[in-house]
Amino acid sequence: MVLSVSERTFTQEVLESPIPVLVNFEAPWCGLCRIIHPLLLQFQAQCGDEIKLVGVNADQNFKLSTTYRLKSLPTLLLIEKGIVRQRLEGFRSREDLRLALEEIKLNYITNPKTYSIPKTADLECHTV
Repeated sequence: MVLSVSERTFTQEVLESPIPVLVNFEAPWCGLCRIIHPLLLQFQAQCGDEIKLVGVNADQNFKLSTTYRLKSLPTLLLIEKGIVRQRLEGFRSREDLRLALEEIKLNYITNPKTYSIPKTADLECHTV
């Protein structure tokens, strides 16, 4: 099941999420949105707790649709730490989407980003 997010919950569920979030902007009238839904559910099952999948009804959340400059539906945004890392739109086929989702999995699950904070000692100047 995909978590439905609105303008009211977007900041908490997406922008402040500790893990990357794949945001699916869709609409009930969008046929392609319904076609890709099973692929997204499969992606969610494969990613587990590594990437969160959420859905946004573009018609009911016009402010978000405008903010992210949606040109077509569905549009998928991979957002990490509040920054759009990848934008997927204008799919030519289910296979295009499947390959794009595989690439996201490889980049974010197989090779997770580790952020290291340098110790104070590492920042000191050393003379020889």
